[in-house]
Parts: sequence; structure tokens; C-alpha cells
Amino acid sequence: MSEQDYREETPETERKKAETGEVEDTKKEDEYEKVCFVCRRPERTAGKMIELPNNICVCKDCMQKSFDAMTNGQIDYSQLMNMPGVQIFNMADMEQQVPKRQKIKKKKEGEERKPLVDIKNLPAPHKIKASLDEYVVGQEHAKKAMSVAVYNHYKRVATGTMDDIEIEKSNMLMIGPTGSGKTYLVRTLAKLLDVPLAITDATSLTEAGYIGDDIESVVSKLLAAADNDVEKAEQGIIFIDEIDKIAKKKNTNQRDVSGESVQQGMLKLLEGSDIEVPVGANSKNAMVPLATVNTRNILFICGGAFPDLDSIIKERLTKQSSIGFGADLKDKYDKDKTILSKVTTEDLRNFGMIPEFLGRLPIVFTLQGLNEDMLVQILQEPRNAILKQYQKLLALDEVKLDFTDGALSAIAKKAMEKDTGARALRAIIEEFMLDIMYEIPKDDSIGQVTITEEYINNTGGPIITLRTQGVNRIGNGA
Repeated sequence: MSEQDYREETPETERKKAETGEVEDTKKEDEYEKVCFVCRRPERTAGKMIELPNNICVCKDCMQKSFDAMTNGQIDYSQLMNMPGVQIFNMADMEQQVPKRQKIKKKKEGEERKPLVDIKNLPAPHKIKASLDEYVVGQEHAKKAMSVAVYNHYKRVATGTMDDIEIEKSNMLMIGPTGSGKTYLVRTLAKLLDVPLAITDATSLTEAGYIGDDIESVVSKLLAAADNDVEKAEQGIIFIDEIDKIAKKKNTNQRDVSGESVQQGMLKLLEGSDIEVPVGANSKNAMVPLATVNTRNILFICGGAFPDLDSIIKERLTKQSSIGFGADLKDKYDKDKTILSKVTTEDLRNFGMIPEFLGRLPIVFTLQGLNEDMLVQILQEPRNAILKQYQKLLALDEVKLDFTDGALSAIAKKAMEKDTGARALRAIIEEFMLDIMYEIPKDDSIGQVTITEEYINNTGGPIITLRTQGVNRIGNGA
């Protein structure tokens, strides 16, 4: 639009634009950087863009190379292919606009970098732990270690440029059996601090990404969680689950593309470096923009069940005291429930983790397996306990749901038999609540349902209280 046209634009025209949403769309578009359609570099890397029809932008370098190739007579396709990051593409694709999830948020000029967690408002470790206590039962040592590590990490981020003393990163390694609350702890922590969180699985990672995902894809997921805002992502948390699955493979003659080599590829991420990550994709080979993310202030938390690690610990402990009159019995540690807490770096190396990888995870703590009493607590005490969820569901039908103490103990016993930790609780409750939740909407006279121990053990049924104060005990499965 020319200057004259701009002057002649009436308030009526502005009002129409506002009604059609054109102004709002323009503001939203201004929040994102333009990306070269050919080399996929963002505007701050490639320089000012040349805009073409159909919302296509091309950087000056790619445009100049295109002109050079065409003005030399016949088009030299080899010269075109030497452009940085260029790939063969279909001309029909040029009509497609790049989705917003594949755009990089623009940094405003002159804007100072603000830490996501203000040091003045950063909760102290005891307050972080108190908040975790509301959601997670037990695991006192793990909650304390995590609270201190996160507190120190965000102090480090907030004071990164204050003086010449640089504080090292406090990456964590969580070891605990399945269903002990590793992922739940991290989710709760990120919610409390209100920082971007990416939860990813180490099982899909391979050395070069030619079977699964690139190693850098874990940072790409964090960037997506931060709405493609690079500065916000650089202060987030990445939780890599199933980290024990990338242990060194023993007795293999094939190339270990998903084990030791993934650990080696992750070293630069854990320590902190500038890496290029694809925006909105898991592979750099996709035709998407590339953003440069510095992982120096990203907190990495790794977690894994580490099956058979307890036998490695037992073997080490029995070897240390297996000779002489004061020797321990071989079965001394067989019934030790806290055997994982005795883990050392040597045990993890014997499991298959390389020393360079373990050196970048200075904080190692363990979560204990859940016992019957803890499972009963998990059922009813946390802020969003499973029983509270079902009570809320039935309250929407104006029906009160109660559980007897015997019923809670019976559920915990069944969960212990499944040996999958707290995950088993939901499966058991879903099973016996199915018939109740199916029948209750049929009858408006039901006012209260009490789940009994007999109903859980399939020897009786729940107690149904009608709104007229009458009591009716129905058979199992009714």
C-alpha cells in the first residue's frame, strides 16, 4: 500500500478490517519469523526476506543463486543444489503455506531476556517439597533431592550473568521401579513452576535417526511445548524416560545404533551447546525451518526402571564381604526392599551406562517400590486421588460414593499382586466400577453407593442407599 493510499484510508475501512479479522491476523503473523522457502533458514539467520505470492518468502542468497543459474544460459541444477539446506521439492508444494506450528517466534528488538522463574519469587526447596507432598505419596528422599536440584538450577539460570563464577548444571537421574511415580513427579514439578516441559522416550532414539528419531528431537519437542519461542524453551525441563533402554548392548557384533552411540550423542545436549533443531518435526530431513537452541540452561531429568540393577548391587555387596568369619550370608540382601538406594556409579557402569554420560548427571536418587499402606494412601490422600476422581464423577449424577477401609485394603492387595506399582490401582477400580457406573444413570432414586471388601473380592456386592433413606444390598455385578 502506498503512502497516499494509507492517508486516504478512512475509519470506515479500518472498522471493516477489524470486523473481518485482518488486523488481528496481521498481528499474529508479526509474532513469527519469516522462513526462506528454499534453504529453510529463519529471517534472523538469512537476513531480510523477499516476499512472493502465496505467502512464500525467499532469502536474498537463494534468490541471487537462482538468478545466477538462469542468466548463465542453461540452468545449472548442480549450482542450485549447492544452496545451503536446499532439497528437491515439488512445485505444487509452493502453493501450500507453512503451518504456524512450524514457525519460529520472533524476538522483539531491544527486549531484554527475562528468566521464566524470577529469583525473588522462586519458591524455597521446603515449599517445593510441600507442594509435591500434596500430589505424591511417600518418596521423601526423592522429593527432597528434586526440590533442591530444581531450586539451585533456576537460581543458576537467573544469576547466569551476574559474575564470573559459573555454576554447573544439576541434571538428575531417577532410578525406581515401574509405577513408583517418576513421570508424575516431573509433571507435577513443571506444573508448579509453570515452565515448558517435554516428556520423551529414549527407546525411539537412534544415533543418526535413520531408524527412529534424531537425538536432537528431544529439544524439538521442548520447542513445540514453548510455542516455538526459543528463549522460553532454553529455560525449560526435558524429561527423558526409559533411559535404561539405551544401555550398552552386551555380546553383540552389530553396530549399537540405539545404545552406547545414543549416550555419546546426548553428551553435548546434557552439558550445554548450540544445536540446530527442526521446528515441528522429528527429523532434520523434513522440509521445515531449523532453529538454533542453546541447551546450557535446559534442565535434563532422566528416569528409568533399570531392571536387574538390584542383582548387580547384590553381587557387589556380597563380594565385598564374602570371605572370612565375618562374611555375610549370600541371601542377606535378597529381601532388602531398599536395595536400590545402595546404588553407585560402578553399578550403573556395569549395567551399561558409559562414564561420560553418568558424569553429566551429577544428582542420582532412587524411588522405592510401593507397599500396601502407601497404595492405600495413594487411593485417597493426594489432591487428585483416584477415589476423589470417581467421587466427583458420581457427584455429577447427585450420587455419593464411599469406600470402606476393608475395600481400600483389598484394592491395595490386588495391586501388589500385579506388581506394576500405582498404575495397577486404576485398572482394578475401573474393573469393579464398570457395572456401577452403567446402572446408576438408570435409577434416579439411588442416593449413595458404598463399596465393600466383599464386592472387591467377588463374594458380595456394594451397598446401595436410596434417597428415601432405604438400604438395599445388591448382588455382585448388579
